[in-house]
Amino acid sequence: MARRGENIYKRKDGRWEERYKCGFTGDGKAKYRSVYGHSYAEARAKLVSLKVAAPTMTASCHLTVKELFSEWLSAIKLRVKPSTYANYQMKVEKHILPKFGGLIYETLTVQMLHAFIDDKLNSGLSPKYTSDIIVVFKAMAKHTAKIHSTRNILADVITPNCIMEEKPLLTPTQQRKLYKYLLSNLNTTSLCVLLSYYTGLRVGEVCGLMWSDIDVDKSLLTVRRTVQRIRTGNDGTQLIIGTPKSRTSQRMIPIPSFLMKILRKFRSNNDRYILSNTTRVIEPRTLQNRFKSMLKKTDLPSVTYHSLRHMFATNCLQAGFDIKTLSEILGHAGVQTTLNRYVHSSMERKAYCMSLITPAA
Repeated sequence: MARRGENIYKRKDGRWEERYKCGFTGDGKAKYRSVYGHSYAEARAKLVSLKVAAPTMTASCHLTVKELFSEWLSAIKLRVKPSTYANYQMKVEKHILPKFGGLIYETLTVQMLHAFIDDKLNSGLSPKYTSDIIVVFKAMAKHTAKIHSTRNILADVITPNCIMEEKPLLTPTQQRKLYKYLLSNLNTTSLCVLLSYYTGLRVGEVCGLMWSDIDVDKSLLTVRRTVQRIRTGNDGTQLIIGTPKSRTSQRMIPIPSFLMKILRKFRSNNDRYILSNTTRVIEPRTLQNRFKSMLKKTDLPSVTYHSLRHMFATNCLQAGFDIKTLSEILGHAGVQTTLNRYVHSSMERKAYCMSLITPAA
């Protein structure tokens, strides 16, 4: 039988076969060969001797970093969402190429990359954003190693530690103040803010929400699309309506009864977007600016629109939601994302939890 962790097994003819990777095809797929032995030990020994005898040959790659990024971006363009591609392209053009674009790839060193990371951190970029830049660089290096059979220069580059900082949220008292303002100033904008606050919708998701996505009979909301403005090159941008962030982001959310009553009052034609109440979509930046205006009018602290999603998650957990249910409502791939990014514990909550501790009997 096969040994765990090794690609070796006993064949039907009684011999032992061990497969090993010997390179890559022109399209980047791994190529394999096999060695054989009358016993597991013999097959294993043959492979070990083969590795010792074989020189560690890697091809030279004299292309520049700019040329290789152009090659990599072309290769992934049809495999990722337009918004993801635009994000990669922006990081390459804004951060990586100005520093490394004209250099021959093989002249790069781990020390150069670590110095680059330090420069970005010292310039004020967050560890998370800096790490995202290096992840893009590493993806290109991995692609280059496969296609050009060269060594992966960035394999040993260490990305900075990312410490998730808790975003400022409104206090329960401030949240009640905002809720009262929204109810007393009901329109399609305040309705969409309420939807984000009580269902956890992202700003792009609520901008893409149409009346056809609301099942009045079942009190269900279906997230089918998201709205984003992306870069299109030459400093241009384009507003796109695409599928949600990930497969798990395409989800159905039960609507609370009090919110369903408000939705019924505004109910319009199925082909209309809820935010504009027309067939024209409104972009996220507009909704974010309207939300900022609401906070100013109510004399509330300036928080991001995305904080509504954070407050929803925190409030749900404190109300007794189990983490699995909450994760699926938020559209996360796993519960760890929910716990790490969206669950905030206030000092009042900590004090309450500590009050539950009683002395031993």
